[in-house]
Amino acid sequence: MTQISSIEPLAPHRDNLPRGTICIEDLEVGMSRYLQKEITDRDIALFAEVSTDHNPVHLDDDYAHDTIFEGRIAHGMLTAGLVSAVIGEQLPGHGTIYLGQSLKFLAPVRPGDVVRAEVTVADINYTNRRVALDCICTIKDKPVLKGEAQVLATSRKFD
Repeated sequence: MTQISSIEPLAPHRDNLPRGTICIEDLEVGMSRYLQKEITDRDIALFAEVSTDHNPVHLDDDYAHDTIFEGRIAHGMLTAGLVSAVIGEQLPGHGTIYLGQSLKFLAPVRPGDVVRAEVTVADINYTNRRVALDCICTIKDKPVLKGEAQVLATSRKFD
């Protein structure tokens, strides 16, 4: 079964924030949230099924062994999906609308790797409810994905 091994806010003064929504009025530049997840064979198989991306570098040990990766790797967008989970569940959270995302894949993610996906508020446009987020995924502090997301945050004014 796929499981999240840890979901915790980073800032000590925000330790008790639940998952959910942080409205634009409460966001601050520098706020961060993250999750950690072990990538399993099942995750890769399910992602292949849902995405219809059955590239053998993800699914076939023999094939993948003869590639530059010398073994199977997770889909890059599976790793990127962890960023989406942080954005949609924690920062800004429920009700957030994705407007754009740029990503750079820096290293492969393999079955058994524990990925930490972290999102940090980089800029806020309160008037338009737009938020720029720095995104990074790491394995043992080594970056495997970096990027930026632009989102539309929820507001108490529209509740």
